[in-house]
Amino acid sequence: MIHFPVLRWGEPYKSLEVEKVVHFATGEPVAEVSQANPGLVARDMRRAERARQVLREIPSEELLTRIQKAGSLFSSAELPLGEGTQTPEEFVRQQSATTGLPEHMCRMNMAKLRYVLDEIGNILRSLTRGLDLDLLGRGYGEEDGLMRSYQANTPVLGMVLPSNSPGVHSLWLPVIPLQIGLVLKPGPQEPWTPWRMAQAFFQAGIPKQAIALYPGGGEVGAAVVGHCPRSLIFGGTPTVERYKANPAVQVHGPGFSKILIGDDQVDDWEEVLDLLVDSVLINSGRSCINCSGIWASRHTEEIAEALARRLGPIEPLPPQDDRAALAAFTVPGQAEAISNDIDAGLQQEGVEEVTRRFREGERLVRRQRCDYLRPTVVHCQSPEAGLAGKEYMYPFVSVVRCPQAKMIDSIGPTLVASGITRDESFRRALVDARNIDRLNLGPVPTIRLNWHQPHEGNIVDFLFRARAFQMA
Repeated sequence: MIHFPVLRWGEPYKSLEVEKVVHFATGEPVAEVSQANPGLVARDMRRAERARQVLREIPSEELLTRIQKAGSLFSSAELPLGEGTQTPEEFVRQQSATTGLPEHMCRMNMAKLRYVLDEIGNILRSLTRGLDLDLLGRGYGEEDGLMRSYQANTPVLGMVLPSNSPGVHSLWLPVIPLQIGLVLKPGPQEPWTPWRMAQAFFQAGIPKQAIALYPGGGEVGAAVVGHCPRSLIFGGTPTVERYKANPAVQVHGPGFSKILIGDDQVDDWEEVLDLLVDSVLINSGRSCINCSGIWASRHTEEIAEALARRLGPIEPLPPQDDRAALAAFTVPGQAEAISNDIDAGLQQEGVEEVTRRFREGERLVRRQRCDYLRPTVVHCQSPEAGLAGKEYMYPFVSVVRCPQAKMIDSIGPTLVASGITRDESFRRALVDARNIDRLNLGPVPTIRLNWHQPHEGNIVDFLFRARAFQMA
């Protein structure tokens, strides 16, 4: 059986305690994973400074070249895994088997990570506003005749990773070229991407002492956050609330991403129907950038019905099927709890599940070892409806009737907002809205990211601070 060891600064360590990772549909063991513990993390963090030191010995341009080579290896090479090796196609099958994602979605996410690695130089030029990366390594230098100084807030970035979508790994790929080490706590069902990416980095010439992997339970994630001066974590609204006042922790929570259709465009809503469907459905609705709310002042019943007609008939298909649009829920009881929460919200006056008219069978599909939730479109007659502000980890969307003048104040925190309007006053209000992070103006799907721009904060600003510096 495949075994994932702990990686203690690149050195494999097999622990006495292991956890089996099983196939989501059959229960057959796919791999076993060594489990770290908080004491091990604490001991190893005494050597965290060395991770930055070994990276600073390599010029930034050379690191960029090696990272780009790693992208090619990650997507096309046979890389070490356990006591054997793993091909890209084996990676796709194994990742699908434990996460419940259809295989074509695993390939899509693999291609997304390859793109980020191929573009890493341009991405960092954008995020640093063209700053010479070697200046970050030295800590000071002249730029356009002015003295600049930046100090690293940490020698390593701690990452507590989820299992729901492999695309989140794109967020930590720029860290190594910034000469900052990585401390990764993989998601319990998704050890595949961090391990394979680390092996691609090592084969491309990234020093092994720069990367550590600590599989384990929640206490291991807490140890990573507790011992790394800067950490990036994922979680729900309670996690966001817990850490929102902690500058050492960047939390990636629910996206509550939305499409707002302006009064000047809403009469032509049918022209953007494909865009609405894609924003809700792609990647099985698992991403924080999937659309969970479509807001308009009129035609909302027709929009909801058209969406439901497209999404309602979608059924679970085997993960090997390229038509599969839905990922399985592998955590027992999770899908049922979500479905029950939706049913409770539907009791409110002015709220209707429109997909019920276009779906044969129930929303919740039970299987022996996993569950599925079929796409759900809800119509809300006003923003006061509880389901108007909900997001779930599958293709769920509320279509909300709301006057344009009240939209921005009513939508709440929004990771991605696509404002489909040519009204300059509405566009200006959207640009000025502080509750919107990523803003698209015009018919842009919420799931279309520009990787040259920050995502929930600039990783460079999180890892480095500008300071005054003089030298005589």
